[in-house]
Amino acid sequence: MSDLPLQTTDRAPAGRAPVEVDVAALADFLARPHADLRARVLSLLATEAFEFDPELDRATHRARTLEALHIIADQGLGMVGLPRAYGGEGNPAGAVAVFETLALGDISTVIKFGVQFGLWGGSLYQLGTASHHDRWLEAMGRMELPGCFAMTEIHHGSNVRGIETTATWDADTDELVVDTPHENAGKEWIGNAALHGRMATVFVKLVVRGEDHGVHAVVVPIRDESGKPMPGVRIEDNGPKAGLNGVDNGRIWFDSVRVPRDHLLDRFGRITDEGTYESPIDSRGRRFFTMLGTLVAGRVSVAAAGVSAAKTGLAIAIPYSDRRRQFGPKGEPETPILDFRMQQRLLLPRLATTYALHFAVRQLAEDCGAMVDAGQLEEEGQEVEARAAGLKAYATRHALETLQACREGMGGRGFHAANRIGRIRQDVDIFATFEGTNVVLLQLLAKSLLTAYRKELGSLGFWDVVRMVTDRAQERVTELNPIVTRRSDPEHLRDHDVHQQAFEYRERRLTASAGRRMKQLFDRGMNSFDAINACQDHLIALAHAHVERQMVEAFEEGIARAPSAGVSETLRTVSQLFALERLEADRAWFLEAGYMDPPKSRAIRTEVNALCGELRPVAVDLVRGFGIPDDVLRARDA
Repeated sequence: MSDLPLQTTDRAPAGRAPVEVDVAALADFLARPHADLRARVLSLLATEAFEFDPELDRATHRARTLEALHIIADQGLGMVGLPRAYGGEGNPAGAVAVFETLALGDISTVIKFGVQFGLWGGSLYQLGTASHHDRWLEAMGRMELPGCFAMTEIHHGSNVRGIETTATWDADTDELVVDTPHENAGKEWIGNAALHGRMATVFVKLVVRGEDHGVHAVVVPIRDESGKPMPGVRIEDNGPKAGLNGVDNGRIWFDSVRVPRDHLLDRFGRITDEGTYESPIDSRGRRFFTMLGTLVAGRVSVAAAGVSAAKTGLAIAIPYSDRRRQFGPKGEPETPILDFRMQQRLLLPRLATTYALHFAVRQLAEDCGAMVDAGQLEEEGQEVEARAAGLKAYATRHALETLQACREGMGGRGFHAANRIGRIRQDVDIFATFEGTNVVLLQLLAKSLLTAYRKELGSLGFWDVVRMVTDRAQERVTELNPIVTRRSDPEHLRDHDVHQQAFEYRERRLTASAGRRMKQLFDRGMNSFDAINACQDHLIALAHAHVERQMVEAFEEGIARAPSAGVSETLRTVSQLFALERLEADRAWFLEAGYMDPPKSRAIRTEVNALCGELRPVAVDLVRGFGIPDDVLRARDA
């Protein structure tokens, strides 16, 4: 396959003098925090057991992924986030760093890692109590007890409240009887289920003395030590997938499977010796959201892995674009394709966005880890949960779009399996769906923004909150005069305060208009479900605006922490490209809102081009700053 010519005759203008990049200092800075953990993972990824092989058949790929997981467990890396008392390191944010770094290698390995140590192990730790920890955690961490996380069902997907699997307490035997009521209530897409899992955390409706107490989690053995399904457990292999074929996803059905009462993970609800259900959280709804909120680290980890996938693609495509030469002025040597304006436009804004996500997701991981350390996640973690929802959706969408751009930007070479980009793109495709479908997560974030004042408003209902948020947001929009200025000179357009004000204005205005729109529908008698559905596009736009505003702020905080002027100056230029390209991408909204006029919009486009030209000479250094060794990238031109 030959590379397609780039249809342009313009050379990239020189722009301003390029920033200089101290690659070693930048890489050292981006490895923080948890640089030692990241180095341990990178050293594993460079070994033969983790080597990328594009021609593995599905069975061999699954076997190699399992082998890799045993090696990771032997190094103690699966237990980093769990307490020292159980062989861990007591470092929840470090566990995300391990996951993030593993995602620079085979994505099947990192996802199976997440299933075993994050979902199966995390559910034991977060939803269970001391007896469960003592019984299972160490064996889980040593890979002596491979397990699953069985939440999703065939007909209900991510609607966890709608799951139909039941666990009914039998007073005569003091057991829980787990049942799948019909074929389409089977557990679906369960990692580790098709081959390797022996236990499963199964999400069920808990029924005690005829009363349904809502969603709970029960530990159910699904295979014996020989690998044979347990009595009453039926398992099917999901078979070949569009990606992640090193992970053994399967379906599980239960037919009157009995487990002891103490297999109920009872941190938030238990059955007493007398057969009475009790919970420290009286509200069934609040108990449900508290249980799910403790598992927020999964979304943080997937967001981080999405950033890693984007970094890998860019670390392959940008150096190739710097080496690859094609076309040029008559009678002169051919031109590196990264000198062409559209190649810069294809890759460099995505590089800038990847840097912005780097800082936003790292900040989120640290905040989430601090809350877990302090035992505050279930009580005070709503803001972290909403941030995780938004960043997971944004980062995974960005990863998919960036990998596609990298594939196209490398022409035929990007389609070659040895360059990994096609495989990575296939593997991260599902990132837009698991740990919450992206559109659902963005809606969750938007609703969270509209209910941010719930605590201070006490007993007021949802629509009272909407009215209050609308009033307050409208006041803030008035403070931020939409005609901020008509200046269009480069100094103004590159000013961080100008960026911050623009992103904040968009979010505040969308908050006010979404609140107003829903209130009008509610006042006309529409129920809350239909009103939210009617405004869903508006809510998604609000969530998107909120995430980008957070990314601008996180990038600025990252620049402030930079260890030297050279690193901070480099990052400043990258942040300017990120902010201006994002404003350019949504310039239709800003023009409609009257926040900028057409001459300013054109000036932003010109400045994005200028910034691409300035960063082009150091683009390779910027991807080297990601710190991905060549023997981990394992990509080649042929």
